[in-house]
This record gives sequence, structure tokens and C-alpha cells, in this order.
Amino acid sequence: MAEIAEILVVDDEPSMREFLAILLAKNGYATRAAANGAEALALLQQRHFDLIISDIRMPDLSGLALLENVKQQDLSIPVVLITAYASPEDAVLAMKNGAYDYITKPFKVDDILSVIKAALESRQEKAPAKGCDSFAGIIGNSPEMLKIYDLIQRIGPTHANILIYGESGTGKELVAQAIHQHSKVAANAFVPITCSAIPENLIESELFGHAKGAFTGAIANKTGLFELANNGSAFLDEIGELTPLIQTKLLRVLQEREFKKVGGTETIKVNVRIISATNKNLEEEVMAGRFREDLFYRLAVVPIRIPPLRERKGDVPLLVEHFLKKYSTLFGKEVQQVSSYAMKVLMDYDFPGNVRELENIVERGVALESSNIILPESLTLSGHRSGRVPDSDQTGGKDDSGASEEIAFDLGFERYITDIEKRLIREALSRTNNSRMKAADLLKMSFRSFRYKAKKYNI
Repeated sequence: MAEIAEILVVDDEPSMREFLAILLAKNGYATRAAANGAEALALLQQRHFDLIISDIRMPDLSGLALLENVKQQDLSIPVVLITAYASPEDAVLAMKNGAYDYITKPFKVDDILSVIKAALESRQEKAPAKGCDSFAGIIGNSPEMLKIYDLIQRIGPTHANILIYGESGTGKELVAQAIHQHSKVAANAFVPITCSAIPENLIESELFGHAKGAFTGAIANKTGLFELANNGSAFLDEIGELTPLIQTKLLRVLQEREFKKVGGTETIKVNVRIISATNKNLEEEVMAGRFREDLFYRLAVVPIRIPPLRERKGDVPLLVEHFLKKYSTLFGKEVQQVSSYAMKVLMDYDFPGNVRELENIVERGVALESSNIILPESLTLSGHRSGRVPDSDQTGGKDDSGASEEIAFDLGFERYITDIEKRLIREALSRTNNSRMKAADLLKMSFRSFRYKAKKYNI
């Protein structure tokens, strides 16, 4: 026999608490009631609930404040907020802070029962548990990423437009794809376009298509992004690069759900969900007059910020493991791990290029490495010296012998000594313009010994 779901009803109006309690009991749910947010938090300390239904406007602790407290304790509990004073600001804030849904009074009984059923089912389907390393192709189990996974699952089935903020290389398109995968139109097209990659004179044609003969070179009709994405999702990356003219045309598509091709006369109706992304602060762009305010609010119904990699360093080992497997398979190698000191170098690095840069570093490391372990000298980090342990004058006079020992233990004695010899020979040749005689003198070796070592190491 299936467990009975237990629902907590929070409302300062006794009549609403009683109505919901009776309604839920008739439909097979167990209920508890609280007259305010503080009472609800006290009940949450005592027992487990599968769902919370709360009014927004309550004295002392509002429904939004209750929501924030609940999500700090348990991201998986769905919270449905209800209010008689609907406002777009409250709705956006509720969804951003983790509400499953937002319902206005008066509501139909069938509507709220439908939301309750969907919310309880969504909890059963929650994928990103704390022990999970990935979600919909996104790697990471840091608290920051778990919150994003939770938000994707809640907003995916809605038709709300999404604006994704994030620095270059953070994985904005992966998040957009995950949203589409969790939508009701996942079986339909996901069409991406990078706005900055298309010349200004062609962007309108790429978005809306053009009719044959519309301009020089238009030798046939062209289907644009919005028509291709009809009944699916359109992903507009670098949305902040659109010109004022295209911003105006895009706004019309969002408002009217229709457009005309460049040079065309036929009005084309579309039903497209817009997922956009930017590495700019669009609110600042709006204030500076470079981006339309009305378009911004249409695009950013639900904003998502992807943290840079430096803010979720705990995900670096997981990402490294993922990229190691990917590129070892691709290059036909068996590079299985990163040495402990090489991992420390990565963990101490800020990754200005984010996940994309880390992938590039691991790809290059796998390509360069001849053993089954990536060493520090196979790492190429921007602004960092690569391939050698820092000298004392670069570390503020600190003794770095411990780092050298770590490398030695990773490699084994013979490999460690061999690598030191190779680096010294290359450095000596570099300092002497590739003169073997002078390089041997610099290293205080006989020319014969130097020649033997150089030949042995194929230098």
C-alpha cells in the first residue's frame, strides 16, 4: 500500500486552513495546519512533510520568508504559494527562490489538486541527490549546482522564458538544453543560435528567415530560427549583442507570437519558448539605454545565474575525472588520474575561462602525457608557469621541498630523476643557443656524458 502524502497548510485565515484541510482529506492526503510562518517552522522541526501550501501575505513571517527558510533546510520539499494579491514581482521572486508553483485566489478546486499532484510527483522524480555527480549532462554536486538542478526541474515544465547569466565557459548552453529536456516539448526542436557570431546585416534573416529575392544573394526562401523552433525551444546565446532594431522585432515575436520573414508578406504564427543567455549584466545595459527594458522583462521571467568555476571548486575533481575519461578514450590512451600535486595546482587556480578552460587543460594534458598519470609539467595554465615546481624566489622564500616530494612519490624515484634530467638538459640548451658543448659546461658535465643523455632522451 502506498504511503499517504502529508501536507502542511499555512494560512492566517482559519476559513482557508479549514477548507484546504477538508479538500485534501477527501482526496486522500494527510494534513497539518499552521496559522503563521513561525508555527510552520516549528512543525517542520518536529516532523517530515511531503508538500507545503502557504499563503504569501501573513503577519510576522511571510510565505516568501517561509519558503526561503524551507529551501535552506531541504531543497526537495515542494512549496506551493497562494495569494489573493497577485503581483508579477511576487511571482518572479517566488519561482526564483524555489517555489514549485504560484496560485492566485480565488482558485478552482481542480486546478489546485492538479498542482498538488504534480508537485508530489516531482518530489518522487528528484534526480540530484547529494551523492549524485551529474544532472542532464552537467557535471557537479556542489550546493550551488544542486540549487540550479532543482530550479531546472521546477521551471522546465512551465512555458516561462528563461534568462541565463554566466561568464564565458560556465556551461550556459548545457543548462539551456537541460531546461528543454525537462519541458513538455522535450520531444520537439531545441534550436541554438549565438547572436554575436552572426554579422549584423544577417541576424534578422537568421532569426526570422527571408523570402526569395528579399536582397542580393537571397536566391531561395530561408527558414529562420523561430520557425525551426516552433513548438519547441529557441536558445539565444549572447542576447546582449542584439541591435536595437532586432530587439524591437524580437519583442514583437514575444508579445504577438508572430512575425514576417525579411521581404515576406505572410504572417507566420509560432509557439516558441525563449531561453536566452548572456555574460553581460543586462540590468546595467537597460539603465545605459543599450537594451530595451520591456524586452528584458519579457526574457527574464525566471533568471538563472551559473556560478563561475572559482566559486564551486569542489566540482573540479569531478570535472577532471569526466574529462580524463573523455579524452583518454578519444586519444586511445589510458591516462587514469591526475597526480596529487597536479590536482593541488588545479585547485589553487582561478580558471578565468571556467569549465571550458579546465576541459582544454585536461585535453592538452592527456595529449602530452606518456604515462597513465597527468603530472604538473603536462598542465598549461594561463598566467602560471607550467611544467616545473615554483622556485623559492617565486614562492616568497617558502620551502617547496614538500611539493617536490609529492611529485616524487607520485612518479616513483626513477621517473622523477629522469624528468629532472630532461628539464635541466633542455634548459641548458635553451640558455646556450643549442650549443651542446656550452650546455655540458653549464651543467658541469663531460661533453660525452651530455651527448649520451641527450641521445637517450631524444633531445
